[in-house]
Amino acid sequence: MGTMKSTQATTARRCMAGSLLTALMVGGLAGCSLETAEATRVNEPATLEDVGGGVSRITLSAQGAERLGVATAPVEKADGGGLTVPYSALLYDATGKTWVYVTPEPLVFVRQPVTVDRVDGEAVKLTSGPAVGTPVVIVGASELLGAELDVEE
Repeated sequence: MGTMKSTQATTARRCMAGSLLTALMVGGLAGCSLETAEATRVNEPATLEDVGGGVSRITLSAQGAERLGVATAPVEKADGGGLTVPYSALLYDATGKTWVYVTPEPLVFVRQPVTVDRVDGEAVKLTSGPAVGTPVVIVGASELLGAELDVEE
């Protein structure tokens, strides 16, 4: 029982520390001005914008993208029709739905649903997904998903 109380106390301290840090970042404490709070938001490694359907548009700072080592590859036309993407681009959500991150412009990433026909080695054959030539994230996709869904390490 002592361990449970200790764990609860540790969790409570972490929550209070996180709340304090958040308050400091948005200018709620320590006399921060609104300009300082805005500068903090602008300099964040990633910003999120809801685009509907439970999906957010992620914009990374150049430094954030460099830290993640983000790399992309184009969607290709599969032999015999359909689409193909590298297996490393494929993500699964908690319900088993399949996704890839597309990058419609530099440093911007949006999760897009895909329908998998089959996995063929390092390639995934899709029956639906982004258009041929669309860049999809092949390195850093799981980190983008974590940032989008606010998953902590």
